[in-house]
Amino acid sequence: MSWLPLDDEDEDVPYGEYADHAVRQRPNPKGNRPRTKRRPEHADAVIGMVTEVDRGRYTCLVEEREVLAARARELRNTPIVIGDRVQLVGDVSGEEGSLARIVGIEERRTVLRRSADDSDRLERVMVANADQMLIVVAAANPEPRVRLVDRYLVAAYDAGIRPLICVTKVDLADPEPFLAHFAALEVPVFRSRPDAWPLAEIREALAGRTTVFVGHSGVGKSTLINELVPEADRATGHVNEVTGRGRHTSSSSIALRAATHGAAGGASGWVIDTPGVRSFGLGHVTSDGILRGFTDLAEIIDDCPRGCTHAADAPDCELDAAIADGRLDAAGALRVDSLRRLLK
Repeated sequence: MSWLPLDDEDEDVPYGEYADHAVRQRPNPKGNRPRTKRRPEHADAVIGMVTEVDRGRYTCLVEEREVLAARARELRNTPIVIGDRVQLVGDVSGEEGSLARIVGIEERRTVLRRSADDSDRLERVMVANADQMLIVVAAANPEPRVRLVDRYLVAAYDAGIRPLICVTKVDLADPEPFLAHFAALEVPVFRSRPDAWPLAEIREALAGRTTVFVGHSGVGKSTLINELVPEADRATGHVNEVTGRGRHTSSSSIALRAATHGAAGGASGWVIDTPGVRSFGLGHVTSDGILRGFTDLAEIIDDCPRGCTHAADAPDCELDAAIADGRLDAAGALRVDSLRRLLK
């Protein structure tokens, strides 16, 4: 037992018997820093746009320079995607060997999502802050798929972004029968052939906007992006003659600045290339998300009975009544058919 002399006048007494501060303290395994939930405010953070994601590293554009960054620990469970505006601290010089840190994400204007399949309610964020979606589809080789384009349209309407359609390889087949399925939706359409891309019209549509390109593998999406952004040098592939399917060439998403020569105001636009897909799950989308894309039918739908599904077999659906009494013309009837196909 140790002894503690109290002072010169008292006798020695047992240390452990009288000293209150003699309690043994357990060492802090994480050091001497007290634990706290308070985080630094990062008042000095700068804002950058995420243009590329590669194995936990994020390329961000900050005042026209590319900055490589990693995410902060508190964001480890937060998805950071192409198009995100993020808060950066640390070394934001962009010099070789430098690494900044992402400490926050600005509020997203729009979010494009998909799920693994229609039964999966877990959404996967694909792109943030896009203004438009350009759906690239081939007139032939591979054959165009109406249902896949329907799914792209649903995702666009749900995200609140404007859909566009570009049909490639029109020299191989007449695209009009395919496009008739979407005529009532009034989606802008561009038609192209290998020797005649409508680049001026597409650049005009891209000017001043962020546009995400989506499409089935092998439809010519990467080729179109290379035409718009020559320095992109995106890999292109071919279509298997036996299966009729394209080979995946874009393995990751990337944002590229597209020159818009001759576009109104000379404003440049952003092109976001995404990997080619053969399926597009919509398990996360509600019927309300689809109905938001059909504002022209909103007044009629408001008169439907409570709980109406607006499907073709829905009893007393006001959409059928509007077609029957002439409130909706032939184009309006096609519009209703498009709505019901998307809801289905």
